[in-house]
Amino acid sequence: MTRSFSFQTVPTIVVEFGAARRLGALLRETYRSQTRLCVVTDSALKRSGLLDPALNDLCAHGWHVTLVDDVIADPPEHIVMEAANRARAADAEVILGLGGGSSMDVAKLIAILVPGSQTLAEIYGVRKVTGARLPLVQMPTTAGTGSEVTAVSIVTTGETTKTGVVAPQLYADLAILDAELTLGLPRHATAATGIDAMVHAIEAYTSVHLKNPVSDMLAMKALSLLSRNLLRACDNGNDRAAREAMLLGAMFAGQAFANSPVAAVHALAYPIGGIFHVPHGLSNALVLPHVMKFNVEAASHLYAELADIVVPAAACSDESKAYALIDHIDCLIEAAGIARTLREVGVRLEDLPRMARDAMLQTRLLVNNPRPVEEGDALAIYRAAF
Repeated sequence: MTRSFSFQTVPTIVVEFGAARRLGALLRETYRSQTRLCVVTDSALKRSGLLDPALNDLCAHGWHVTLVDDVIADPPEHIVMEAANRARAADAEVILGLGGGSSMDVAKLIAILVPGSQTLAEIYGVRKVTGARLPLVQMPTTAGTGSEVTAVSIVTTGETTKTGVVAPQLYADLAILDAELTLGLPRHATAATGIDAMVHAIEAYTSVHLKNPVSDMLAMKALSLLSRNLLRACDNGNDRAAREAMLLGAMFAGQAFANSPVAAVHALAYPIGGIFHVPHGLSNALVLPHVMKFNVEAASHLYAELADIVVPAAACSDESKAYALIDHIDCLIEAAGIARTLREVGVRLEDLPRMARDAMLQTRLLVNNPRPVEEGDALAIYRAAF
């Protein structure tokens, strides 16, 4: 018998190779009377010239662009507030997040803060947003976070802490997937963001809260696409088919975990990113195999179902299949060439107890894990990853 569930996602999704080159025309189809657009991105993307065709086409179709190009990874509060102030001063009518997860997360918050009366601090948490937002469009340049189709935005709120805003108003009106923007992405970024997307799929499929048949279907399709194309995209940055598959897989994973939320991998990754400024995708990759091993006793049947997709040759018991899946993912991470141990990213043995304490603060995530995680468990997982 199917349990009652609800499923929500972005209402319109455009998947089109080369869409950025006609972005002005594409937006004009949806927004006929608006002219003032705030584009949220980062300085490296702006300097690369990758966005120039898109910016040129926006101008050609009558868009007056305010460019916020100072977003940084794991954006702190002041970046969000300054970006919102600039969009407000420009009287922006439409917000476009164009970049990685951080740029898209900031774009979501600008769309909420500019027309609203709430402060950033007032919307931290789950369903704290009231009122309307500006029209919001998201266009990813990496295949990882799935932020273009999620209702979550993560902000760095202290020296080492991150806080989430989770509300249905954060779903964009339009997501545009153009794999051309991901061609040539460096190997390490391709690998870290790709593993991040795989984490989303795996955790959505094993979440104990809100898991449902639609998110399951999306998670399975995501994992199939991502696991088969990650190394192809790493080995040849211009493999169009692999890039398109990765972008689609990341979006499916995003849709899955937006409805069936992530768990202990993310909870344990946050202190790694917060304290040591390790990119989010890499933080997830560092703990993924070890959290999965911890979860086997509670989730072996679910991991076995995922193993049937990723390593169909694995036979025998659910537990055997689960470990075959974990081994395969571990080999993927090794083959991709990113760091595999905490010590490689500057973590010291004496840092682990503090990290375990910090991970326990992520109660929003830990409640979704198939096996309860205590502080001692978190410490043991970090030791295994060290």
